[in-house]
Amino acid sequence: MAEARPGPAGLQLSALPDHSPLLQPSLAELRRRTGAAGAPLAGRLLSDAFLLRFLRARDFDLDLAWRLLKNYFKWRAECPEISADLHPRSILGLLKAGYVGVLRARDPTGSKVLIYRIAHWDPKVFTAYDAFRVSLITSELIVQEVETQRNGIKAVFDLEGWQFAHAFQITPSVAKKIAAVLTDSFPLKVRGIHLINEPIIFHAVFSMIKPFLTEKIKERIHMHGDNYKQSLLQYFPDILPLEYGGEEYSMEDICQEWTNFIIKSENYLSSISQTVIGEEVI
Repeated sequence: MAEARPGPAGLQLSALPDHSPLLQPSLAELRRRTGAAGAPLAGRLLSDAFLLRFLRARDFDLDLAWRLLKNYFKWRAECPEISADLHPRSILGLLKAGYVGVLRARDPTGSKVLIYRIAHWDPKVFTAYDAFRVSLITSELIVQEVETQRNGIKAVFDLEGWQFAHAFQITPSVAKKIAAVLTDSFPLKVRGIHLINEPIIFHAVFSMIKPFLTEKIKERIHMHGDNYKQSLLQYFPDILPLEYGGEEYSMEDICQEWTNFIIKSENYLSSISQTVIGEEVI
C-alpha cells in the first residue's frame, strides 16, 4: 500500500472521475499488460473501476500500478488462510466484540480513518489471521470509494490490552505478510499509522515487522504512548470518538455501524473470495 512520489500529471489524472475519457489510455494499457501476461482474469476484475484502484494507488505510474496489480493477486493466492474466505461470518465474533471502527468523517487531508482496539481481540478465541482478515475485508470495502483511492487511509491501533498471547501469534511469517500489505500488495495508500497505549512487550513484535517495511512507511508510523489524546487530536481534529477525545459519538456507535455495513456487503465479499482465490498469479 505504499506509493511513489506523484508527478503533476498523475495527480491530475487521479482527480478525474471514473468516466473521464482522459483515463482510457492508462486503463487500456493496464488491461493490455494483463492480457499479454496470460492472466485468466475477466469481467469485474478487468473493469475500469477495479483497475483504477491500482492506477490511483500509484498516481497513474503504469509500471508501478502493474507491479502492484501483480503483487495483489500474488499475495492473495499465497495467503489463503487470510484471504480465501472473506465472508462476514468468518470474522463476525471480532466485529461484534468491537475490534474495529471506521470514523464517520475523513481527516483534514481527506484520508479515511480506522481504529483497531487490541483489547477487543481475544487471542484465545481468534487468531492473528482472523484479525488480519478483518483488516483485509475492511480494506476491500473502503477501496471502492474513489475519495479513499485518492487520499488513502490512516489507521489508529489502540494497543491497550496487548498480551504475550497476542505477541506469540505474530510469527515472522505473519509479520512478513502484514508488511507486504502495508508496502506493495494492496491498492490503498497508507498515509499514517498511529499507535497508542503501546506496552513494552509490543516493541519486540514491532521490531520483527519493521525490517520488511519501506522507509516511507516507517516515517509514517507515530507512537503516541499512553498520554496520547492531545497529540492524536492534532492529527484528527473534530472527528475522533468520545473515548479518544472527541465529542459526538462513541466507539460502540461506529463499531456497530461498520459491522452492519460489512454484513450488508455479504454478497460482494463472497464474490471477491470466489473470483480471486484460485486464479493463477499473473
